[in-house]
This record gives sequence, C-alpha cells and structure tokens, in this order.
Amino acid sequence: MKLLLHACCGPCSLEPVRLLQAAGHDITIYYANSNIAPQEEYAHRLVTLEDWAKSEGLPVIEGSYDPATWENTAGRIGDAALADVRTAREQEQPAADDHDASDPAADNPSAGENSSGTQQSTGDPRKRTPLRADVLSVDPARREARCRACYRLRLEETARVAAEQGYDGIGTTLSVSPYQYTQVIEEEVQRAASRAGITGIFEDFRPYYDEATRRSRALGMYRQNYCGCRISDEEAAAERAERKAQRAAAKQAERAEHAAEIAAAEAELKDHRAARAAYDKKQARKRAILKSLREQAKQEVSE
Repeated sequence: MKLLLHACCGPCSLEPVRLLQAAGHDITIYYANSNIAPQEEYAHRLVTLEDWAKSEGLPVIEGSYDPATWENTAGRIGDAALADVRTAREQEQPAADDHDASDPAADNPSAGENSSGTQQSTGDPRKRTPLRADVLSVDPARREARCRACYRLRLEETARVAAEQGYDGIGTTLSVSPYQYTQVIEEEVQRAASRAGITGIFEDFRPYYDEATRRSRALGMYRQNYCGCRISDEEAAAERAERKAQRAAAKQAERAEHAAEIAAAEAELKDHRAARAAYDKKQARKRAILKSLREQAKQEVSE
C-alpha cells in the first residue's frame, strides 16, 4: 500500500517504519505537528527526522506549521482544564491569577471549527498563563480530550493530503509511545481516513518502544523530553519537579526514621574520640615523666 505515515519525530519513527516496510507498505513520511512549541523545537525535530530519513532513502513531506490553529482547538481545551483546577484551588485559597474556565471547546474536540469544517486561527501561543505544579491535578478525562483534539487536527491534515496526492492510506508513529492514548489514536486514525475516503492503518507499536529508544540513542539522535505542545512541556517539567521533591522527602523521612540510631552512632563516635584523646594525653604525660627520669639519672651518673 502507498502509505502516508504521520510522524511526530525521528526516534518514534524508527520501529514503525521498519515494521510497516516489512509488511510491504511503500512509505512517505508526513511531518504534521503544529502542536510543537516553540518553533525552534519544531525545527530541531524536523531536521533530526529528515537526516535519518535521508539515510534510509525515505521521502519526507513537511505539513503546514500553524500553532495558532492548534491553540484554537487543543490549546483551548487544555487551558480550560487548567482553569478548572485553578478555580477549585482559588475557592480554597484565593490566588492572584484569574482565568476564564468557561470554554465550549472543553467538552468538544472539534470546537474551533467553523461551519465549513476548517480551523480558525486565533491567539498567540506564547501569550498564555504559565502552568504550575497544579497541572498534576488535571482531570485525566480533560487531558485525554486535549490530546484527542491534537491527534485529530494532525491526522485529519495527514488524511486530507494523502487523498489529494493519491495515497492509499495513512498511519502514524504516535502509538509507539507508552505515554500517549493508544486507543484514542486508533480511533482518530480510522476516523480521519474514513472521512477522506482512504484506508487507515493502525498498529500498537508500544512493544517496540524500548528498541526504538535503544536504536535512537545508538544513532545519536536528538531525543526530546516532552510530547511537543507547551502544556505537555510544562506538565513534564512539573512532574519532574514533583518526582524530585518526592525523592527528597523520602530521603528526609528515611533519615528521620533512623534519627535515633544516627544520633546514638554519632554520640558513640564522639565518646570514642574523647576517650582516645584522654588516653593519648595520659600516655603523653607518662612519656614525659619517663623522659625526665632518664635525663635525671644520666645527670647523676655524670656527676
């Protein structure tokens, strides 16, 4: 099958491409990722993908980079979910930052489409309220809705281009990551393909994630530490900070649990050092006395 394969990055493409080629598909990679922010990150991932694809003789097509459209769909859903969290926190303890939680996109992954079905571009993706560690409290269902809208935007674009350029079907590398919503990805691949009148090829590539990681590291490929969007970046940073705090708390708790033992050991060591110092002082006094007696005896003999 002539397949247009949506790819999120180079490392995630390694195993899906290998497996799909082994299945007999003729692959062209399609880089459609308006979710990735900032633009420098988008470009870095694209260059990494293109360099690898060139070495494999694989064509790469770059889609349009339109972060404003992403903000108007998935971004709005993510911000609405965060606003709910912040509102709840403010009800307990008023905070300085205010955010409107009423967002029709929150419950509709297709919100942001106009009557013709095309996406409306609004807002600057950089003019957003920074996240805090409270992102960890976002309802998983709301986070899944954000990711579904993101998948839908990119896969519908992939399917549209595939149909226009004569491809038989589409697929995606997204399902190689254990951090994604695999079932949602499958649903969105099939939905986008069906709407475009082509075939959707889906495979759960998660069992090959470790091998993809190993291969990408061996190749020295750039490996990102967040999914791509500004919200996932801050979520990942907050989660790393939370894990660091948990490790520090566990270490402190362990030390507190053994505080009595540590104090006893330190006291024993202190007593040992004090006894040793007293012993050394006593021995030094004895040696001084013996030396004095020897010198006195020599003097008496010489007289």
